[in-house]
This record gives sequence, structure tokens and C-alpha cells, in this order.
Amino acid sequence: MRIIPSSSMAKSLMEFDSKIFNQQVVISGVSINAQKVVPGDLFIAFAGANTHGISYLQQAISNGAVAVLSDKKIETSIPSFIHPNPREVVGSISAWLYGQPFKSLKAIGITGTNGKTTTANLVKQIWQLNSIKSGLIGTLGVEIADEKLESARTTPEADDLQAIAAAMVEQGCKNLAMEVSSHAIDQGRIKGAKYEVVAFSNLTQDHLDYHLSMENYFQAKANLFASEYAKGAVINIDDAYGKRLLKQVKIPVVTVSRKDLTADWYLAKAEIKNGMYQVEIKSKSGESLSENFALLGDYNLDNLLLAVAIVNSAGLSLDKIAPTISKLQSVPGRLESVNAGQKFTALVDYAHTPDAVERVIATVKSVTSGKIIGVLGCGGDRDASKRSVMGQALFNGCDLAIFTSDNPRSESAKAILNQMTAGIDLGKKGLVEIDRKNAIDLAVKNAQSGDVVLLMGKGHESGQEVNSVVTPFDDRIELAESIRRLAR
Repeated sequence: MRIIPSSSMAKSLMEFDSKIFNQQVVISGVSINAQKVVPGDLFIAFAGANTHGISYLQQAISNGAVAVLSDKKIETSIPSFIHPNPREVVGSISAWLYGQPFKSLKAIGITGTNGKTTTANLVKQIWQLNSIKSGLIGTLGVEIADEKLESARTTPEADDLQAIAAAMVEQGCKNLAMEVSSHAIDQGRIKGAKYEVVAFSNLTQDHLDYHLSMENYFQAKANLFASEYAKGAVINIDDAYGKRLLKQVKIPVVTVSRKDLTADWYLAKAEIKNGMYQVEIKSKSGESLSENFALLGDYNLDNLLLAVAIVNSAGLSLDKIAPTISKLQSVPGRLESVNAGQKFTALVDYAHTPDAVERVIATVKSVTSGKIIGVLGCGGDRDASKRSVMGQALFNGCDLAIFTSDNPRSESAKAILNQMTAGIDLGKKGLVEIDRKNAIDLAVKNAQSGDVVLLMGKGHESGQEVNSVVTPFDDRIELAESIRRLAR
């Protein structure tokens, strides 16, 4: 996806920095991807995970690049400039070219292992319900007010991020809620962005294939909570890493908690009645709201608290927040119900970390008296150390645990399953079915009236990746079709 703001103007690179760009070159766009280059672009080339961007220079030139910035001198047909770390300046150059769009938006950045997607969506919904035209960037894609666009990453690369923000400003958006991944912070994708508020949900095991340790993972998240990026912060102090983050943050902080009554915002009550929560949220200053909230699960109470504190910190009064709570809706693939006329409950959830798997199973267990039949796989080419923990969470939490494939990518699906089931005596309670479609069928065949089939891992995703080939596969569609064929 390449969004190009229609109002972007051509500018001379010397206006940005005459030391880096020591000759007159006029550009109208910035791209780090040679395939996405359009005429008038500055192509910025740096080392990636596998190759250096300069390998694609000729493609960039063929597509219309008028200059190239890299970390070494290049003999080429277009002006070539040098910077020791080109990735560091992608965001600032893009922000300059597109008119500093983050200065025209009240932007919110949400980070954490779990809850980013739902919290960002709740924030946008609260704004929209108050007639504040808003944008959204995250796992489910990009939303410019009511227009929805696909995105390859939770947090786009810096060139795309600034262009998207500029397009939002063009379309009249006043606010922006976005998810900020640890990869994005570490790789400088948010350079050039400035947030009114940044928020921390929690930190649990994930992405250790990239960060190598929980300490590195935490520090990457913590780097967002600095004056370079934000004016203020909202932190969930029920999380141990949240408490640690609170002690080291130098910008103003608002705290939230379901348990700690000394937090700036805390949950005074949450009772389930008629399939939804009756919640009471209070602030240290004495404000309170009492409303119905339809999203079940302790983690959704965390998400709600965070969202309320975020929008209030960003300037929306509680009397405008309160009426929206009962209207808030879940997001696709998060405990999403599938109904094809069956007598049991069928749910699809994106849970793909040990903590998320445990939490979603616990939530389902709290609202059902029947069996829980869980289906779960683990993605390939990602943190392998979490696989056995996720397998144990599935097996311990469900009455019938079905282990299957997720997105194996370049790995062996069988090898992944062996890691998931290592040390587990499957007995009659655990089944292994490598084919995800067949695994879903197994779950449906074993479900009776009052039971719950819980399909985890892929959530909203519409494809399955095996050996670099993505084939259509949507858990919600597959589950509905299986129910129609096999449900008793």
C-alpha cells in the first residue's frame, strides 16, 4: 500500500539539510521500497534483514526516483547522497516533505504485547461517537475516518506513516489512534511522529526471535515514553512491567488499574448482567461513570480503562466519554462470534501469545457451563520459545485441546506442533491435526449443545502462509462452513 497525499508539494532537498544534500534536487515523495517508488521520489536505501536496499536502485530509478540517499557513495545516473544511518532520517525527511502532519493531529500511540488493537479501536470509536473525525493505524489496517485500507504492518514504515498522516489531515481528520509495535520503535519507524499521549497496556512473552530477551523487549517499548515522541503517558500499573515503566518515565503520567484504588483511573465495579458488564470507573479526582459495556473478559476491562484514560488525557471530558461506553463494539477477530445455526457457541480470537491464550480461555470459561473445545497453532519464523508455553495453556485450559497449524511460513508445521506438544501427555484430552481445516472439523464434530468451540491464533486474518505462498483461509469462514456441514 502506498498512500500519496494529493496536496504534497515538491521541495528542494537543500531546504531540509544542505549538509546532507549539497546540490539542488527537487523531490515530491519519499520511499524506502524500490517497488513503490513513483516519479519524483527520493529513494532511501539501507541494510535490511536480508539485503541492502541499494541492490534495488536500478528498479527505483526505472520507477522514477530522482535521487538516492544511502550509507555509502554510489556511482549512478541520479544524484547520490550519503548519511551514516539513512533509516534514522526517513521519518524526519518525510515529515518535512508532507508538512509535519502530526502537528495537525491529536495523535495517540498505544504499545504493549496484548490489547493494542482493541484499545486503539475503542479510542477511535469514542472520538467518532463524539463527532470527532479520526484516523486509525494498526493490525487491522488503516482507517481514514470511515474509509478502510489494508496495511502490511501494524506500524507502517516511516515514509508511509508520514504520508498516511498527511492524507488524514487532508481528509479533515482531527485525531489519530495508532498501535506502535516494538519493532517500529526499535527500527525508528516513528521518527518524525509526535503524540499527545502514548499508552502502555502490558508486556508478556512475544517477539523474542527479534528482541532475544524480555529485557530488550521491555526497553524497546520504554523508548516510546520519552519527550522526543510524546507529551504525556497512560500506563497500566496492574502489569509488573507497567509499574517498572512508571518509575523511569520522565514525561507526565496517568495511571490505570483494575485493582489499585490509588491509580488515577480505577475500576470500582464490574458485574456481568444480561451478557454484558455493568462497570463503574472512577478517577482519583472524584469523577466517575457507570455504564454498560459489552466486551467480556478482564483484558477488555483493561482495554476500556486504558481507552477512557487516553481520551480524557487527550482532552475529552468524562461527560462526553460516558454515553459512548454502552455503544462500543468489539473488533474483528477478537472473541468474534460465528453463528451458522448451531446449538453451541463458536468463537474466533487472535490470541497468539501464552498470556493471551490463557486470558481468552479464562474469559470463555467464566461464561459457559459446557465443554471448551480449543483449537490453536503457532506461527512459523517467529518466537519459538513461546510454543510449548502456548501448548500447555491450551491443554490446561480446555476440555478438548486440538493442536494444529497456524502460518508455518518457511518452517515445518510438524516440527512446530512437536514443540507445542513437548512434554504433554495428550491422552484423550489432546488431539493433533496438522491440517487447520480438518482441525476445525474435529472441533465441530465434538461440540454439543452448551459447549464452546474456541478457534485461536489467526483471528481476522484472511490467508494462511506456507513456504512463502499465502492461500485464502479465514477462520470465521472456515468455521461457519464446517458448522453447516457437520454440526449436530
